[in-house]
Amino acid sequence: MLKTVRAALTLSVITLTAFGASSAFAAPLKVVASFTVIADFAKNVGGDRVAITTIVGPDGDAHVYEPSPADAVAMAKADIVLVNGLHFEGFLQRLVDASATKASIVTLTKGVTPIDFKAEFADADAADGAGTGSGKTVTDPHAFQSIANARIYVKNIAESFCAADSDGCVSYQTNAAAYTKKLDALEGEVRTAIQSIPEAKRVVITSHDAFGYFEHEYGLIFLAPQGISTDSEPSAADVAKLVEQVKQDRAAAIFVENITNPRLIEQIASETGIKVGGTLYSDALSQPDGPGSTYIDMMHNNIRQIKGAILGS
Repeated sequence: MLKTVRAALTLSVITLTAFGASSAFAAPLKVVASFTVIADFAKNVGGDRVAITTIVGPDGDAHVYEPSPADAVAMAKADIVLVNGLHFEGFLQRLVDASATKASIVTLTKGVTPIDFKAEFADADAADGAGTGSGKTVTDPHAFQSIANARIYVKNIAESFCAADSDGCVSYQTNAAAYTKKLDALEGEVRTAIQSIPEAKRVVITSHDAFGYFEHEYGLIFLAPQGISTDSEPSAADVAKLVEQVKQDRAAAIFVENITNPRLIEQIASETGIKVGGTLYSDALSQPDGPGSTYIDMMHNNIRQIKGAILGS
């Protein structure tokens, strides 16, 4: 009888140990992120319960990206695909079709209040198929440039992970809450930095209009010779208009972006005499060893570059 009890107890321990091991080493959730900013959000929410593949990598331009066969393979194997939406990823539908993926496609701008692109370049973007509007109304897809919107992205990611992996839901929610606190602190730092810049000097030039949500949220004005999409080329008249604005002292600093050719900005800098103030990260994070390898680092870099160029510090 004693031997029987001992055998039963041993079997129970082995069974529980095996169950614990299988839970601990369960296959991670296979997640595809359309570009680096989303991948960074997903890493912060998912931790070691997710395996993330990023389609458009560091310093990559999602506006003109052409998917590879490897991208289609990753999409086909994915459990979840995280995308920005608002027509940011022009390649998305082609890639979904080519991969025949059965994954859930999660649009992270759900719940975001979209803003329209500035009217002076809207016609060119509408003609190029950027945004969702017509005529002079084109939706700006760069919602992640607002930290308030970043919190919405994180909430949507956590909900999608919970739906796909209920066992990890508490972990996802805990991670999302911790990361959201970091975003709260970041937003306070950004607002403080902008408040230190005199209002008359809160005008800067970038390559393409990727910072509309940042402008809308924090009160810094961005002028750009290109529209929303880097796929569109500014006309000579657009460039001349911008140069004239700068000469009238309407801009305090000028920047290149990590995803665009600096030639146009260098031309404007040469014609106006304003020194290029540095590089801003717009649609992609930097390489891992760069100054904007995470979303928080990207925002720190951008506001530091802007403040330093305008105030000379």
